Amino acid sequence: MLVADFDFDLPESSIALRPASPRDAARLLLVEAGKPFGDSVFRDLPAALRPGDVLVVNDTRVIPAQLHGVRGEARVGVTLHKREAADVWWSFVKNARRLRAGDRVDFGAGLAGIVLEKADEGAVLWRFAADGPLEAAMATAGAMPLPPYIASKRPTDAQDLSDYQTLHAAKDGAVAAPTAGLHFTPELWDRLAAAGITRETVTLHVGAGTFLPVKADDTADHKMHAEWGSIDADTAARLNTARATGGRVIAVGTTSLRLLESAVDVHGIIQPFTGDTAIFITPGYKFGAIDGLITNFHLPKSTLFMLVSALMGLNTMQSAYKHAIESGYRFYSYGDGSLLLPG
Repeated sequence: MLVADFDFDLPESSIALRPASPRDAARLLLVEAGKPFGDSVFRDLPAALRPGDVLVVNDTRVIPAQLHGVRGEARVGVTLHKREAADVWWSFVKNARRLRAGDRVDFGAGLAGIVLEKADEGAVLWRFAADGPLEAAMATAGAMPLPPYIASKRPTDAQDLSDYQTLHAAKDGAVAAPTAGLHFTPELWDRLAAAGITRETVTLHVGAGTFLPVKADDTADHKMHAEWGSIDADTAARLNTARATGGRVIAVGTTSLRLLESAVDVHGIIQPFTGDTAIFITPGYKFGAIDGLITNFHLPKSTLFMLVSALMGLNTMQSAYKHAIESGYRFYSYGDGSLLLPG
């Protein structure tokens, strides 16, 4: 398909620069096959689901993945996006052409990086070293990596340190938050449990590649960046049992969905999974693991808008986004949410 098919007009005023407070006060657009769009509030999510449904959340935790260093008199801005070893990371670097293999960059806090390799689109592989514990040095030297459509409009501040982590964040490794999970509060989980809706947890360390624009004209020519994820055997078994007994598996966020769809076999059975996934979901894809999706509103011509269009149909999602814009929904990472049920 043409990437231009996934374009739409979005006013700057629709982009949220801060999340709703409290988190579950965000708005929720209900998009269900064969029904009119429904305008709701996230705290009322239990009423939109059924007893026996399972929500699958991503427990990745965002690390301070933006580093600013110097090499001689040159300044170097680095955004980490995928860990390859304890001290080795792939990153995106502005003006990466200035760097060569073997170059050393000092990032402060006793942290330094050596360029190991360069690839396309400003990708640079680093080996990091520190005067003391490496993790502590990276945490001190790094900053919270807000998405570019927020960071270009205001600086990161102390509030973002909590705002840009989900309630479920437990395992360090993401450089972007699984933002659909930002809307959940302990009180909302209590109401969901009382309604017979359960929760399962998976891990996908979200990479900065999620924010890269699609430069190809045809979706067939776009290459996804790999991300590391894991689903353990017990979790997979419980999800399969839930579906077999009439429950629906609802992914909380496109990150959970991509991992589940990477783990499902041709018979619709979710298998344990540990490793990289670069799954790219566009219209025509046959979903095997999930029955619905909770997600925020995505960028025009992005891989994530392609994904939701694959789930619900391009015409439906174009109409849903038009309704959301006209109704004042807030877009992107700190914006409102939607519940997509294909039926």
